[in-house]
Amino acid sequence: MDFAEKLSALAAKVRQQREAIQTEEATKNAFVMPFISTILGYDVFNPLEVVPEFIADVGLKKGEKIDYAIVKDGEVQMLIECKKSTEPVKIEHASQLFRYFAVTNARIAILTNGEVYQFFTDLDAPNRMDAKPFLVLDLNDIDETLIPELRKLSKDVFDLDSIINAAGELKYIGEIKRTLAAQFREPEDEWVKFLTGRVYSGAYTQKVREQFTALVTKAAKQYLNDQVNDRLKKALGTPNFPQTEDPAAAATVTSAPVAVADLEAADGIETTLEEIEGYQIVRAIVSSEVKPARVSQRDAKSYFAVLLDDNNRKPIARLHFNRSQKYLGLFGSDKEETRVPINSLEEIYEHTEALRASVRNYL
Repeated sequence: MDFAEKLSALAAKVRQQREAIQTEEATKNAFVMPFISTILGYDVFNPLEVVPEFIADVGLKKGEKIDYAIVKDGEVQMLIECKKSTEPVKIEHASQLFRYFAVTNARIAILTNGEVYQFFTDLDAPNRMDAKPFLVLDLNDIDETLIPELRKLSKDVFDLDSIINAAGELKYIGEIKRTLAAQFREPEDEWVKFLTGRVYSGAYTQKVREQFTALVTKAAKQYLNDQVNDRLKKALGTPNFPQTEDPAAAATVTSAPVAVADLEAADGIETTLEEIEGYQIVRAIVSSEVKPARVSQRDAKSYFAVLLDDNNRKPIARLHFNRSQKYLGLFGSDKEETRVPINSLEEIYEHTEALRASVRNYL
């Protein structure tokens, strides 16, 4: 496996075993040691490379231990402090890292709970660990842009100078991204006021603030949905807006009024952004079997259908999203629907083979 695949495999292990890990020692054994071994590439059973319970006396503090010291070329290069996976990673947990950082040659300190890894160095003052990490790896949500930088810390290509040189940019870009993410989830008043001032020329009253707080939140969600859709459409090679050269379709555009019956037929059907995103995911998955142009959508009151060749007799999937518990409808060779509960759109990918199999049934 390449480096990214190893990270993905470790992330899968964390998801599968998370509920069974309740102590710090279990976290070390199940998550942190595999990270040191598989991702960083050090032999956890070789004390010349990995020193568990590392001791370095600090002033009046005698016999304190750091969980792991990573050694390369006879020098301590990294220090790792672990907390149990059931606790969030907080800077308050790093007191020993701060002390040990000043009395060893280590330039990299890692604080982790086995799921989130925070990497620190000494950008602000020499030999003094920064209060904020320059890189944060979350195995529950891996940022692919960080993988090349993380790779530099692995044993076979260890490049401390390069990672330190890039640390300043990584630190501030990471903080900005996390700040933006927080504002998108729950915008602060200053953020709302800033954006309101760009589109609204009236006085920023309490009523306006309340109105635009809701609008900013809604706009942020729609913007993120648009970005997801754009990426899917680019991957599929399809335009942002469906295009047709069908003369029959063009002929339907006239100045004549729409029949009342047509309006009533559409009444009560509302296609949501979430349904469109789900459809795009399904189409991306089954494009390995058929050309994307053959995969179509058809919305109904009770479900959103994904069809092959726009044929009701060739259902690929159904999206039951108009309820509190969402379901993905899958079809076997007998064309009988099996509803699978899902909590997020990402879970559709867990049924990749079933979706592709349903398409193959019609070929």
